[in-house]
Amino acid sequence: MLAGVALLGTIWAAIHLFARDGAAVARGRVLYDANCAACHGGNLEGQPDWQSAGSDWRLPAPPHDATGHTWHHSDADLIAYITYGGEEALAQMGVAVDSGMPGFGDLLSTDEIADILAYIKSHWPERERLYQAERSTSDES
Repeated sequence: MLAGVALLGTIWAAIHLFARDGAAVARGRVLYDANCAACHGGNLEGQPDWQSAGSDWRLPAPPHDATGHTWHHSDADLIAYITYGGEEALAQMGVAVDSGMPGFGDLLSTDEIADILAYIKSHWPERERLYQAERSTSDES
């Protein structure tokens, strides 16, 4: 039953992401600064050398601007990653990875997660936004 509730919340948040507005972006910035910027950077720049694993074999936090890979992922994947954390979200996809990304599902509501993603997306050029929207739509099919 909990999995069903989580799935419905995830689907609702994904739908909500398509209804981006200025207020959502503004709320998202505040939430991003409070919950994400310490690792992913105040300007969405990520950690240095983010594509090379550290001595703990974990990858540093990637950028969320157009130079990173966030826009390569569907809304559902991004929501799951934020909600459950990297390791659990990837495990649900059948990928075993030791990820440093914690889950925020106990701290952030689905609306707040959607607002954070609206803020991140507001920094992507049109090409990346369109690619990511298409990816999200194809994942729903």
